[in-house]
Amino acid sequence: MTDQLHPDIESVVLSKQDIQDIVDRLGRQISEDYEGKNPLIIAVLRGAFVFMADLVRAISIPCTVDFMAVSSYGSDVTSSGRVRILKDLDTDIEGRHVIIAEDILDSGLTLSYLIKLLEGRHPASLSICAFSIKDVSDKTPAVNAAYVGTHVPDAFVVGYGLDYAERYRNLPYVGVLKPEVYS
Repeated sequence: MTDQLHPDIESVVLSKQDIQDIVDRLGRQISEDYEGKNPLIIAVLRGAFVFMADLVRAISIPCTVDFMAVSSYGSDVTSSGRVRILKDLDTDIEGRHVIIAEDILDSGLTLSYLIKLLEGRHPASLSICAFSIKDVSDKTPAVNAAYVGTHVPDAFVVGYGLDYAERYRNLPYVGVLKPEVYS
C-alpha cells in the first residue's frame, strides 16, 4: 500500500511517522517499567494485531505474546454492548505480568469485560496499553489505560489495524472514514 490517500478516507489523523513515534515511545516506557518481569503482551484481535506486532518489536526486554478475540461490534459502527469471546488465551496468566494491547479505547465496555475476566485468572499485574483513545466529549472510557499512545477525534477512524466491516486495516496511516461509506 502506498502513502497515497485511499478514496474512502476524508483526512489523515496519524501519519506513518506519527505511528512509529508513538509505538517507539510506548515500547521504551514498557521496557523500563517491566525490566526483569518478562511481561505477556495480549493483543485483542483483530484490530490490535498490527499495533502489537510493532509494539513488541519496540520493547527491548524479554516478553511473550498471546491473542484473544472478542466481539461487540460485528459490522456495525457502534458497540452492541454484548461481548462474546471468540478466541481465548492459550497461556496460563496466573502470576504473570500481563499487558493488554488495544488498538482503540472508545467506551471501554468491551475492555472492561475483558479485564474482569482476566483478573479472575490471577495475574501478578494487569495493565492496558492503548494505541489510541477516542475523544468522546460526553463520556469517559470505562477503563483507564496505563499506557496511552495518542488521542483521536470522535470520528470513525480506520487504518493501522482499525477497520470498518473488515476493510482498511492495511492502511499505513490512521484516517477518518468518509460518512457516506458507512451511512
